[in-house]
Amino acid sequence: MTAQMSAMTVESYRRAQQMVEARDPLGALKLIEPALDAERDNLSVQLLAARAYFGSAQLGRAEATLRRVVDLDPRDAWALHALGRTLERAGRGPEAAPYLRLAAAMCPEPEYVTAAWRHTPVPEEE
Repeated sequence: MTAQMSAMTVESYRRAQQMVEARDPLGALKLIEPALDAERDNLSVQLLAARAYFGSAQLGRAEATLRRVVDLDPRDAWALHALGRTLERAGRGPEAAPYLRLAAAMCPEPEYVTAAWRHTPVPEEE
């Protein structure tokens, strides 16, 4: 969380974060969405919103928010993986593949590697 928060208080951010962790993404979004436009350049708020959108299967909003996060910080492996998973869940596997592979290359956690392998072509035998 950054010190730049203005539209969203630290208290409401923390409550929204707890709600996402407690698997109440819709409750979290009630706290996040009013401040989302004002916090457009706040990476922490955008990441939390992306998690809530993904958790509530609002794939279009998750995709848009995750693309914003990746624009703000292209080195965020979680955001790249989540963008790939969002596209994958939306039935857009070929579009998801580069994001999933990049996330796995940046951070070779088992979940990331497994997701990347699902979209890695198998070499043909000669």
